[in-house]
Amino acid sequence: MLMAAANVQAQPKPQQKPAPQTQQTDPQDQGGTVRIPIRRVRLPITVLDKKGQFVSGLTIHDFQILEDKKPQQIETFSDESESFPVYVGVLMDTSPSTAGKLKFEQESAKNFIYTVTRLRKDKAAFMTFDHEITLRQDFTDKLDLLDRAVDSVKKAGTQTALYDAIWQFCDEKMRTAPGRRVIVVITDGEDTYSRARLMDAIDIAQRTETTIFAISTKAGFSGTVPGVEAGQVSDSGDRDLEKLCAETGGSAFFTGDVLALERSFTKISKELRSQYIVTYKPSNDAYDGSFRRIDVKLTGERGGMKVRTRRGYTAVGDNVTAAQ
Repeated sequence: MLMAAANVQAQPKPQQKPAPQTQQTDPQDQGGTVRIPIRRVRLPITVLDKKGQFVSGLTIHDFQILEDKKPQQIETFSDESESFPVYVGVLMDTSPSTAGKLKFEQESAKNFIYTVTRLRKDKAAFMTFDHEITLRQDFTDKLDLLDRAVDSVKKAGTQTALYDAIWQFCDEKMRTAPGRRVIVVITDGEDTYSRARLMDAIDIAQRTETTIFAISTKAGFSGTVPGVEAGQVSDSGDRDLEKLCAETGGSAFFTGDVLALERSFTKISKELRSQYIVTYKPSNDAYDGSFRRIDVKLTGERGGMKVRTRRGYTAVGDNVTAAQ
């Protein structure tokens, strides 16, 4: 179990992943009656117009949800005006390549927390990852505690266990977070140390209904890395970062200067305040371990609008339920 401010040796692909479950026994039922849990799927949905601006004012009648190409009945619908609390995990890369810009990444992490979290409503947690995974501050709405946690980072580690950090944070922290669940990764490189794979990280994020955003600082801020241009996806590591975010409903930002970084933070904040939250009970409610593809479409004449949400989930019994 993660402990705040405790160094945890990176345990890549967890030795005991939550096993798919098909049924549960109610501990209160002494007769041994089997109780089948009722699953709900919750989708944070972002809608963009052709200029890339967030679209507000839509209603439940503007959306159609498909699971494996089959229409689903929407049970609940809300928009940004209902202002659900957001639980944000900030995961900061402290691998060797960040040593020269550690102070900058620390300031970036704090600026992001200040930009995104709303006082007395949202909560943030702070974790670092290199060859070890360290939860430095559990979820809190106290900015002084978060500042202290960020400032406690003194040196870089020796490897990059990105996927392990995401798996561990989702598995141990996001399952019970009573609000919208978001991870923001600040990193400058690809994973070099995890036993968990890219698809493991995507799977656990989808199962815990966690949206992932990434800020790539690889291009550098005091000069560019040779062959790397700011704002470009240039190699397999960049493409994996994009896939990680896209499959969970988020997006990746490849920044090259401080102003671009601040714009990225502001855009994430605006997106979180502009989302629609939809829940539905799948028509196929079997826990059979299959992957369920989700498509969200807009009804009527909505030419040029783009919809972004997570692309699916694995139907296993340890999925969190959306109905809080």
